[in-house]
Amino acid sequence: MKVAIYGRSTNDNLSEHIQLLFDQLNKFKTEIFIYAPFYTFIKKKLSISGHIKTFETHEDINAKVDYMLSLGGDGTFLESITFVRHSGIPILGINTGRLGFLANVAKIEINDAIEALVNKKYSIEKRALLSVTKPENLFGEVNYGLNELTILKKDSSAMVTIHTYINGDYLNSYFADGLIVATPTGSTAYSLSCGGPLVMPGSQNFVITPIAPHNLNVRPLVISDNNIITLKIQGRSPNYLVSLDSRSETIDDSVELTLQKADFYMHLIKLENQSFFNTMRNKLLWGLDKRN
Repeated sequence: MKVAIYGRSTNDNLSEHIQLLFDQLNKFKTEIFIYAPFYTFIKKKLSISGHIKTFETHEDINAKVDYMLSLGGDGTFLESITFVRHSGIPILGINTGRLGFLANVAKIEINDAIEALVNKKYSIEKRALLSVTKPENLFGEVNYGLNELTILKKDSSAMVTIHTYINGDYLNSYFADGLIVATPTGSTAYSLSCGGPLVMPGSQNFVITPIAPHNLNVRPLVISDNNIITLKIQGRSPNYLVSLDSRSETIDDSVELTLQKADFYMHLIKLENQSFFNTMRNKLLWGLDKRN
């Protein structure tokens, strides 16, 4: 088995559970590729042995590993997809962070998770991505995201107006602090905190969610993901912030954004005891009576 490991240099990744992960991988004689800055951080603090290589770019692991392990929270998971890209390498998220919708393997489940990989006791869940087709290289080579694209005002004063079109047809001009276009995967992230709906993975939808709209009658909208979305920004400020998952760029009002579904999927590893509904109930504390 060949595994790539991506993590951030945080104290959460120096625990006994991370040591256990490496011990378990060595037990199965795993060839390990570790993100180079992360390896530099942990090698003096944890006992890392076995067949170790490092990687820094997508090319360093493309067609060379069977799995990508993300150590951290959902933000770390989103960063890990920039190394996987369109390669089809499946990703497993081990949660050393906080909430963890994507990184949903708890630290105490590490042993079971690695054994499941070795014995291939898992399924692959295909998740749709959102692609920025115009401007073509706004986010460089990784012009797509798993969660959402967000437009935000860059200063703390005036709202922005975001003129929105679906397949060329005018939808609305959102006068708000910003606008989110989310995939089903991203429906549990920023969109949810702004009042957007929860959407099951594989639903083939996008969610358009305004951020603090001036008109309170404006509500999130669910559309089919076979539509092309065009966004034109207007406001008092000359510059605006556009983020795609964990990456952000500054643009001006001359930039017109075109979004559509990417032509490939991200592959997430789902262990036998996992389901979207279980994750949702556990993370959102559904059915939990706090009065007891």
